Amino acid sequence: MYKANPDRYKEMTYRRLGDSGLVLPVLSFGMWYNFGQNNDYDTAKEMIFKAFDHGITHFDLANNYGPPPGHAETVMGRILKDGLMAYRDEIIISTKAGYRMWDGPYQDGGSRKYLISSLDQSLERLGLPYVDIFYHHRFDGDTNLKETMKALADIVASGKALYVGLSNYNSKQLKKAHRILDALHVPYVITQPSYSMLNRWLEKDNLLDTQNSLGGGVICYSALQQGLLTNKYITGIPSDSRAKNPDALWFKERDITPKVVDKLKKLDEVAKKRGQSIAQMSLVWTLRNEKMTSTLISTSKPKQLEENIQALENMTFTDDELKTIDDILNS
Repeated sequence: MYKANPDRYKEMTYRRLGDSGLVLPVLSFGMWYNFGQNNDYDTAKEMIFKAFDHGITHFDLANNYGPPPGHAETVMGRILKDGLMAYRDEIIISTKAGYRMWDGPYQDGGSRKYLISSLDQSLERLGLPYVDIFYHHRFDGDTNLKETMKALADIVASGKALYVGLSNYNSKQLKKAHRILDALHVPYVITQPSYSMLNRWLEKDNLLDTQNSLGGGVICYSALQQGLLTNKYITGIPSDSRAKNPDALWFKERDITPKVVDKLKKLDEVAKKRGQSIAQMSLVWTLRNEKMTSTLISTSKPKQLEENIQALENMTFTDDELKTIDDILNS
């Protein structure tokens, strides 16, 4: 039976989630993509246990994570049964609904029917009576926002989620949603946008300051741009890389241009001077503003998880380093 590392909280840094009573580890574990039917269960379990042993207390899921959709939640439910459930009160489990999940006209979006049905299915797969955070996964312009927010309010009132979050909403959308949630006295605590050195839209959107003004925290995903921000592509494109996978999202082989490779080589030089890899530097770069509560990591091997955690040994950037990184990215 799994017994957690008694010193698990000593090496992790935690940040408060807005004005809430929650704190999150600066690195949270996301279960997108690497927890499908073709992934080895024992490896998945080892990574989750190892993450918790290093003080990672937040595990992020969604109804459609897999593949196939739902499988990541099924895996997490099995891992809970295999030992993690003993520590349920020490961990934050989040899940989401918003993207396509089943056949028919009620299988995605922001309708009350879809959100409540989806969470019921998620809880069954997880083997839990409630999740800590339930997100609406994407803004749905076809559904009245009041319906979506009222559904989230009723989910909290039912006890099936303790807090709610909004993922892939921009600042304008967050403000509209928050006004409704606030009037309904809903514990809205977090938003989840994409963010990386190569994807800086939220800076132009002023999302960190917006969310901070609403009393919530921010957790970003795809900090490594699905593996592009690594040393992997500096000398070529490995045959087993995500760029070679025809089903991969976010980037394809054609996106790894000579200009991108040149930037990676220059970023590698900066990272080496910091005693880090490009991936390690990219992770802590997303955390340089303390209004970013946490960043999600998702690994396929325990060794990768260890390397990501080691990034926390150097989270500080000098002004010169930040300027150099900006110059590289803008070149």
